[in-house]
Amino acid sequence: MNGQKIAPPRTVGFWGTSLFPLNGMIGAGIFALPAVLVAAVGNFAPWMMLIGGILFLPLALCYAWMASRFEHSGGSVLYGEAAFGRFVGFQAGWARYASAIVTAAANMHVMVAYLAALFPGLDDPVIAPLAVAVGLAIITIINLYGMRASVGTLGVMTAIKLLPLGALVLSAFFAGGELGAVTLPEFSAVESVILLTFYAFIGFEGVVEAAGEFKDPKRDVPRSIIFMVSGVTLIYMAVIWAFILIGPEFAGENNALAGSAGASMGQAGSLAIVIAASFSIGANNFASGVAQPRLMYGMAERGMLPRWFEYVHPRFLTPSNAILFYGVLAVLFGLWEGFEVLAVAGTLVRLITYIVTSLALPVLEHREGRIVPFHLFCVIVAVASSLFIASQAQAQSWMVLGGFFAAGTLLYFIAARQKPEYPLDEA
Repeated sequence: MNGQKIAPPRTVGFWGTSLFPLNGMIGAGIFALPAVLVAAVGNFAPWMMLIGGILFLPLALCYAWMASRFEHSGGSVLYGEAAFGRFVGFQAGWARYASAIVTAAANMHVMVAYLAALFPGLDDPVIAPLAVAVGLAIITIINLYGMRASVGTLGVMTAIKLLPLGALVLSAFFAGGELGAVTLPEFSAVESVILLTFYAFIGFEGVVEAAGEFKDPKRDVPRSIIFMVSGVTLIYMAVIWAFILIGPEFAGENNALAGSAGASMGQAGSLAIVIAASFSIGANNFASGVAQPRLMYGMAERGMLPRWFEYVHPRFLTPSNAILFYGVLAVLFGLWEGFEVLAVAGTLVRLITYIVTSLALPVLEHREGRIVPFHLFCVIVAVASSLFIASQAQAQSWMVLGGFFAAGTLLYFIAARQKPEYPLDEA
């Protein structure tokens, strides 16, 4: 290639970009949360979801404003480095990456557990981890083949999981149920419910980590974040409304949404929801499997990791070494029974990156001479909400996070020894 570095091409438009925040947010939660919210606050549950989406919006806006400044892959790595220096950027990227690998193994185990309802053999203690390994290997292979193939696959998986949910919502109009009077919940119940609604939106941020392969990331990434956070809020509200109309008596079942679908659409409806749940978890995992190797590629571009991770396959034009490294580690964790100990810190790590990203915005604006008041308001709300959620974490999560930080500090002084390939003002 005339001695020039091969870079992954920018092939993903707005709708492909939007698949990442959509699938980051909609995983297994949408199949369990409706019943939990209805049990907690009754018919106010859809409006509680709307309140949760509004409260989450300041954080989404902080990410959107930061994403409009950068066009390379890396996300919080770039934001942290630009505002607070290389060490913070490295730690944000390393912790996010390490926790994502473990979470990938955990999510695939959940997907296999859902599929075991259709294929009982997957419950076997020997077959289950092997099925997890095969699933993670398939994600890796498709990811290696190219970003277009990955986005196309993600689009198909998204349709498979959303169509049954759409059918459930439509069937609710013919179920003959009533919403009844909306009663405001007791204030003492609101705090825990808001906590649940916040978790529904965690995962949207994966889109910023693969920005280097989007056609117009400074435009499309911010738009996709706001569009999809708003859209996911409406999807949750519609599904909760459907659950109430069909009959909240299914709330006590292990798979309440499948029970509702069975009541309104028969056994085929129940089966469709089980399949949708499996593909929803798979699509959530797939989106992360596409984004995280790009995060590692972005760290290598910034000189924070060996250039080996920056290698791009000359035929498929994908960061193949980073993809293979992620895939192999995810498979190994999937086969290791003790991975769940590390998985508990996954949400806490995300919250730390949320805080770093949010605080980076006023720091950069201050350097430029003016902090936008509305931006500062959103930063305060985003940081406060993230700190509140983080304060609910168990001691074990903080211990694992401390382990990630200690390991990251050691890795930083070993790995982050090279010069960045581009100045941050070109990021």
